[in-house]
Amino acid sequence: MHKNLNIITMKAIKFLLLILLTSLSTETFAQFGMGGMGMGRNPQTGRRQSLAPQAPQRQEKPENLTAEQIVDLQMDAFKEALDLSAFEVAVLRTILVNSVQKRIELQLLKLTDVDQIRAAVEKIDKEQEEALKSGLPAEKYDAFIALQEEGFKKNKKKKKKRKKNKS
Repeated sequence: MHKNLNIITMKAIKFLLLILLTSLSTETFAQFGMGGMGMGRNPQTGRRQSLAPQAPQRQEKPENLTAEQIVDLQMDAFKEALDLSAFEVAVLRTILVNSVQKRIELQLLKLTDVDQIRAAVEKIDKEQEEALKSGLPAEKYDAFIALQEEGFKKNKKKKKKRKKNKS
């Protein structure tokens, strides 16, 4: 009878260990999102999005900025880089606001002829250049032009890098 009791006890211990091991492993799978095929999950990838429908995200249109707002976004960088006085800041801001306003108006016209657009942009650039030459000291005008060209080069490099990454 003693042997029979040992066999029953051993079976009971094995059974309890099996239940304990099973419960611990299911808790681990549930906690770390490594569940099986239930709830639309792929067993190789672990936990993913639920299958519950989600409300569509609204794409908010970017607010159209005015010429003043666009220039104000850039003015701090110009002030620091060019070390402008209050008068020079006012002159630069006025000239830039005028040229940006003309560019916005050009976009609103929605011209289809490329030559007309190019001529209008060149005219705006020429007027801005002349106004800056007459309104700013020569060294600050040259520094402003260099700063703009440097900014354009950075943008072109970024675009080229993006194109290379896509292919």
